[in-house]
Amino acid sequence: MDYEKMMELLRNEFQVGAYPGKDPEEDEVPTRSPFKVLISTVLSQRTKDVNTHKASEALFSEYSTPKELAEAPLDHVKELIEPSGFYNVKSERVKRIARRVHEEYDDEVPEDMDELLDFKGVGRKTANCVQVYGFGEPAVPVDTHVHRISNRLGIADTKEPEETEKVLQEEIPKKYWIEINKLMVEFGKNICQPRNPKCGKCPLTEMCKYYEEVYKDEDR
Repeated sequence: MDYEKMMELLRNEFQVGAYPGKDPEEDEVPTRSPFKVLISTVLSQRTKDVNTHKASEALFSEYSTPKELAEAPLDHVKELIEPSGFYNVKSERVKRIARRVHEEYDDEVPEDMDELLDFKGVGRKTANCVQVYGFGEPAVPVDTHVHRISNRLGIADTKEPEETEKVLQEEIPKKYWIEINKLMVEFGKNICQPRNPKCGKCPLTEMCKYYEEVYKDEDR
């Protein structure tokens, strides 16, 4: 796999890409605090980006710091994040995270992966998103889009996102890690969709295992 070419083609197609809490109407990536990335990514679980954005904007307009969120009334937090779905669970989760960041880390989200993973409700994807979008550090957040695309392209042959993350870290040069998630997520939403992928519009067909297997007989 020519990863330099792959990244160039994806950049040309999607100049900004996606990230947790992204406004679908905006093209620029704003500077975001690790705390807001952490909370937005937790809110993004099992919901659409547009709903994550609505919930994040509403929440941070009222409570923008760990201390403020930790001390916020639970019912009000539920009301603010309702668009994200599962707001009963998520409201308790984000308040618990905020309280710990405030009390144990002096309002600064820890950068260490092991410390991030020690927070209840924070898995590898969320922790890696904080690394990339909060601290600007190279990491490989693997969600359903990244997992699916990596397997379709033939980069990975895995069943679980954690396995895919390990393969991508081994196969793809580290200089590209920080871009992988935002580009593949946008690519997965618009072209390499779960069902009926738009292979006719795909810039990566020449290097795609899935395309070769599905369309090889038609090309003969």
